[in-house]
Amino acid sequence: MALARCPASCGEIIQGWILGSEKLVSCPVDWFSEVEVTAGSPLPDERPLTRAMVDRVLAHWQLPGELSREVRIDCRSDIPVAKGMASSTADIAATAVATSRHFGFSLDDATLARLCVSLEPTDSTLFRALTLFDHNTAHTALPCPGLPEMDILLLESPVTLRTADYHRLPRRQALIASAQALECAWQKVQQACRQNQPSLLGEAALQSAVASQALLPKPGFHALLALVERHGLYGLNVAHSGSVVGLFLDQQRHDVEKIRHQLNRSSLRQHWPVHHLLRLVEGGVRES
Repeated sequence: MALARCPASCGEIIQGWILGSEKLVSCPVDWFSEVEVTAGSPLPDERPLTRAMVDRVLAHWQLPGELSREVRIDCRSDIPVAKGMASSTADIAATAVATSRHFGFSLDDATLARLCVSLEPTDSTLFRALTLFDHNTAHTALPCPGLPEMDILLLESPVTLRTADYHRLPRRQALIASAQALECAWQKVQQACRQNQPSLLGEAALQSAVASQALLPKPGFHALLALVERHGLYGLNVAHSGSVVGLFLDQQRHDVEKIRHQLNRSSLRQHWPVHHLLRLVEGGVRES
């Protein structure tokens, strides 16, 4: 038996055309997918991508494919699906690590990233540090040392969008048009991590969120910006290929209940009816 868990993401801190291609820095939060791999018959309701990952792991370690029928995957997660919270990445990354450990192997981060990308575009939550990651090819993974201390009020929308559908959108022209802004945002992310500056991380995220409006606009965006300004929050980020939004703040400094009250009393309530107070955390797959 082997157990592993991987965090969700509150969208992306930044995503766009950086260093010659589309890349992202995910926003890992303290909400996890936990996967247990044991010997046994497959469960009838298992998630298809987790089974596909078991098969990829067996092939990677040059183990017989027939062993897949002798592995049971128990995926325990209530991370919202198809909203830009890296639920699939959390599932398959944890499955890869747990399956490898079940068979007596250990995966390094680079191999884990390649395995995940072989199944679908992947979030950088599988890395411990905030990481600039080529989510389509895994050819780039540039970590930022340090992690600003910050809370996030995640605004959950009822709208769903599959990552695959987002990637079918004609994006290249808009991405290249905002390349300069995203390069600036990437520099700010690095500085924010080095200096533990949550406000600078918020600035970077906001720059990327504004650029994202040309690709996947969020309803009530200007009202959200006004809310950030009114309460002196660090900034906001968005799911660039999903529907969630994150308000960057410090619950010891900012009045979270007042912010929630104003969200619920405004027109924003119809777009963001559910709120989750979370913490920015290190990424990476945890083994138990």
